[in-house]
Amino acid sequence: MNSITGLKPQELWGYFYALTQIPRPSKKEEKVIEFIYNFGKNLGLETFKDDIGNVVIRKPAALGCEHKPGIILQTHLDMVPQKNSDKVHDFEKDPITALIDGDWVTADGTTLGADNGIGVAATMAVLASKTIRHGEIEGLFTIDEETGMTGAQSLKPGLLKGSILINLDSEDEGELYVGCAGGIDGNFVFDYDDETAPENSETFRISVTVLRGGHSGMDIHLGRGNSNKIMFRILKNLDSELRISSIAGGSVRNAIPRETFATVVVPAGKAAMLADEIRKIANTVANELQYADPDVKVCCEQIEPAKSVLPKNIQTNLINAITACPNGVLVMSQTIPGLVETSTNLAIVKSEKGKTHVACLIRSSVDSAKAYLASMEESVFTLAGAKSSFTGSYPGWNPNPNSQILSQMKEIYHKLYGRIPEVKAIHAGLECGLLGGIYPEWDMISCGPTIRFPHSPDEKVNIASVEKWWTFLIAVLENQQ
Repeated sequence: MNSITGLKPQELWGYFYALTQIPRPSKKEEKVIEFIYNFGKNLGLETFKDDIGNVVIRKPAALGCEHKPGIILQTHLDMVPQKNSDKVHDFEKDPITALIDGDWVTADGTTLGADNGIGVAATMAVLASKTIRHGEIEGLFTIDEETGMTGAQSLKPGLLKGSILINLDSEDEGELYVGCAGGIDGNFVFDYDDETAPENSETFRISVTVLRGGHSGMDIHLGRGNSNKIMFRILKNLDSELRISSIAGGSVRNAIPRETFATVVVPAGKAAMLADEIRKIANTVANELQYADPDVKVCCEQIEPAKSVLPKNIQTNLINAITACPNGVLVMSQTIPGLVETSTNLAIVKSEKGKTHVACLIRSSVDSAKAYLASMEESVFTLAGAKSSFTGSYPGWNPNPNSQILSQMKEIYHKLYGRIPEVKAIHAGLECGLLGGIYPEWDMISCGPTIRFPHSPDEKVNIASVEKWWTFLIAVLENQQ
């Protein structure tokens, strides 16, 4: 694993390696907050934490560069904790095992944390450098971006001094991002009293696994399977034949669910029927997903008898609601070719202690469309008898056609690499929308190296793109006037 520290630029990869050794899942960032805070203090730089846990490190301008505008380099400290079901890993205790795989750095059965660890490492390298000729730099390290953008939402006005914000959290080298979608979390709860499992019955565990998953913003257009939707497709076909004891699918809102497990009870002697029906649906699903998700696996095995089941009316209402709930891309942008405008990810379905929780993440670059989709999902679950609530709403980031930092970065990239970088908006949520509402005077842009399949155990970052992006970033900092 230490071999990644020999990659270029060594200072950046060294800091990234250090971050892989620090557990930092969303809402569990205490150790990485302390690490970044001590990093700034040990450099002798002005370093402070705000009330929520965001860290700011302020570095003075290099000698003779005091006239240059102040720049905020903004990243988030948390990472999405996803792993393969056969991987033993505790994201709150265990380090990430980073591996070099050809042209890429990836991880061993877990998310890598390049989202946004590479951006954090780059900011650290800038702050530690004694050779970069830059104006005043402020490193803004926010918390809990992945599960609610809590840090960005809680940032206080007047805390930062700079006039330009460069977000280092996008994932395609050679592209500059000037806009993103807004989002809102949908929460739906079915309440009930568990019933005793029927007598003279057998219990089985149905599993839907080996899906690719991925980022629910970046990868939603790829048509990958949603394990929750597939599972409830099976349960819908068998609603009259079985009783659900428990269901567990997905773990975080912003990842397309890759694995769902259901414990079901059927009358004794129905095992062959159950296996036959599941086999038929599995073959249908495999055929539909043969290109987008060719490795999908559906299994059924007998297990120890379950003690309780959901009430039959709750089961039927839950199945109908999940079946009817929208999922995936709903509308493509009418102004930007190839960009998703509105989507939803049916991310989590989990039953425990007389409740079944359903969680969706709705995204749209059009606020009214976001609100309408939320209303649509509320209607579906209300008709099914569930309680609905919506939390964590954040605005989109509207492009600024007069952005000076955009013009400068396009020119600098062209001088370095002989082409104009693509200027894009992104369907994923960046913190720029929230931050721009708190600091409306900021000129903002986002860039990053090439990262593929974030929010899944297939996450990887392209090695050559990191060096190319780092060279570009230094040139941007040194050529401000």
